[in-house]
Amino acid sequence: MHDAVRPLSSRFSSAFSFGLAAAGLLLALWGTPALAAWDLAQLMQGLAQNKSGRASFVEKKYIALLDKPVESSGELLYTAPGRLEKRTLKPRPESMLIESGTLTVERGKRRMTLRLQDYPELVAFTESIRGTLAGDVAALRRIYNLDLEGTEERWTLTLRPIETKMLEVVQRIRIGGSRAEVKTIEIEQTDKDRSVMVIAPLAP
Repeated sequence: MHDAVRPLSSRFSSAFSFGLAAAGLLLALWGTPALAAWDLAQLMQGLAQNKSGRASFVEKKYIALLDKPVESSGELLYTAPGRLEKRTLKPRPESMLIESGTLTVERGKRRMTLRLQDYPELVAFTESIRGTLAGDVAALRRIYNLDLEGTEERWTLTLRPIETKMLEVVQRIRIGGSRAEVKTIEIEQTDKDRSVMVIAPLAP
């Protein structure tokens, strides 16, 4: 088992990027009118109302060994209660899909499918995505420490993993936005690499 998990570190990191982008997608598409006492509870209530969403993304990965960031772009799709897909179009086609307890990665003619229950750290990760998309604060707090700062006009939601295995990969995740729109999602890895994703909603 240990030997099987080790090659997945880069995939796991990419999966985090995928998952948080999907969460940001739904936040960006949230059209619920603002309530007076806006806080984390109100944010989660808005998320719980979303049943599907589609957005474009541009992601830059800053890797210590490279002089320039690696840029990719494509589309993000979500269908309740837990189907998440990241379709990368540039620089090369790739698809990552989480559905029915599995993670499937396709690149060219290569296809890899993992049962999430075989990898406890991935189970925790996918549950954190499900909790975010479902607006399930209790589920999120079992996995992350949450910190919402700012105002409805300009806010930042920071997620810090609690699980040791997740902390070995990701230090924290920052989601920044204004009112009902997410503008940036930044993932800081434990090895100091980081990624920044900018998303924009697309018509259904």
